[in-house]
Amino acid sequence: MVGGGERLELGPVPETALWTLWHRAVEARRPDTVLHDPKAVELVDRIDYPFAERFGENALTAQLQALRAACFDREVADFLAREPRGTVVCLGEGLETQYWRVDNGRARWLSVDLPDSVALRGELLPPGPRQRYLAADAAELGWAEEVDRDRGVLVSTQGLLMYLPPDRVRSLLAGCAERFPGGSLVLDAVPRWFGRLARNGKARAQGYQAPPMPWAMDADERDKLRTADPAVAAVRDVRPAGGRGLVGALLPFALTVPPLATRRPSVTVLDFAAR
Repeated sequence: MVGGGERLELGPVPETALWTLWHRAVEARRPDTVLHDPKAVELVDRIDYPFAERFGENALTAQLQALRAACFDREVADFLAREPRGTVVCLGEGLETQYWRVDNGRARWLSVDLPDSVALRGELLPPGPRQRYLAADAAELGWAEEVDRDRGVLVSTQGLLMYLPPDRVRSLLAGCAERFPGGSLVLDAVPRWFGRLARNGKARAQGYQAPPMPWAMDADERDKLRTADPAVAAVRDVRPAGGRGLVGALLPFALTVPPLATRRPSVTVLDFAAR
């Protein structure tokens, strides 16, 4: 249950927040985890939801999701080292627990999500004094007016863009580039083959089917993101590091040897030109 209430029920896209939360918690429970995330474990234990029956308990999937989250953590931590009083804007954050993993005690955090998701997050993860939750459509950019631009800004779109139409992805990237000069945006993308599976209703595991993913990008296409706006000054690949067991052994090959290197999920940073 959620705080003693009824069993939690969400639509297909908001439910992905539970899917990622569950897999982070599965990985975090391991003594040899690649992602220390006690807050995720705490949430899973509090929520009345058939996580294991719905999503399965696949150690490989859990580790890969944790490695993806660690890529975002690394970028946020690097940003906070440069801009300790900067602002981290998390779009479509769902039940991500990154704040409790990497916050430096000085930064400001803005979480932008749809009203139902913000209400759920507020109930389960009440914001602290430097956190703010805003109910809004992340792709509409009205939220940008709420961001303090006097200090550095990093926009994080973990697990969001694949659920938007390509034209809205492009307009969101362009809008951020124009509104946050000198800032950055970190995003993740599923490869095109997986996007096709999801759109055709074939991305399934256990009792769960991933919702359609209108936007996808192969890893070797990241430089095309420069064309979103002239203010996109640089594009960087963020590669997962570490890994346990077979994942750790094969990861260097998956990142460098075609076709895996070009047809893999990717995490990318866009750096915006300063005015």
